[in-house]
Amino acid sequence: MPQPTDSTPSFWRDPALPFIEVRAIADGRKLRYGRHAHDTFSIGAVTGGRSTYLNGNTLERVHAGAVVIVNPNVVHACNPAADEAWSYRMFHLDTGWLAKLQHAQGFGTQATFVPFAQTLTWRADLFAGLNALYDVLVNPQEDALRKECAVTQYFTALQQALNPAPPESTPREPNPRLARAAEFIDGNYTRTLKLEDICTAASLSPSYLIRAFREQYGMTPHAYVVNRRIEFCRAQLRRGHAIADVAAEAGFADQAHLQRAFRQFVAATPGQYRG
Repeated sequence: MPQPTDSTPSFWRDPALPFIEVRAIADGRKLRYGRHAHDTFSIGAVTGGRSTYLNGNTLERVHAGAVVIVNPNVVHACNPAADEAWSYRMFHLDTGWLAKLQHAQGFGTQATFVPFAQTLTWRADLFAGLNALYDVLVNPQEDALRKECAVTQYFTALQQALNPAPPESTPREPNPRLARAAEFIDGNYTRTLKLEDICTAASLSPSYLIRAFREQYGMTPHAYVVNRRIEFCRAQLRRGHAIADVAAEAGFADQAHLQRAFRQFVAATPGQYRG
């Protein structure tokens, strides 16, 4: 992985460690993220500058030394607050892999992911540890076993340090019709969808769907469709597929349409992400 320079993001992946991906940037002052979500667990170290950090309904101001934590499928955004070099390192982990690690430590009654209650920490040891992990992962001289051990050690320590416990109260069950709308989108996002299609699948009126869907999922149905397409594109690009082919497969009108959406949701071009 080349070291990030200026505003060009750098991505690290290793086929031997398919459960983790790292993104870094040295100067992201011109980057702007739209509200988005990942099906991965995400954690990042802010290494320079200042930014606003939106996680769900919580907005924070963060600077160097912050560790931001984003649970899967939570709408979030992090954008520079001033004209100064804003740098960070962001790690994306497969939720299933992390759930197994949690279960091995006694969290949860089944091997299902337990969301982190804390979404921001200033603990110096967690910040230093995340940066040390980055150095190990991007070092071409380190073998896959060393890297996997380092990942396991850090996230074991993170779990023990923050020790999130499941809420005692029973969470409110999702509206089953809204869940059907989300499931319909999940199964059809690569084709051209009309609001009518989603409403019919969920037996909901357009006005209710738009209002309630955003309340439950943190984004409008349209944004949810685009987000799913972008997640699909990320997976295809990691496999080395051609950008034009990925755009067509994902349901974008053309490559330019994919470029615009990808920059909004990932703050990088598809070419930069694919590497």
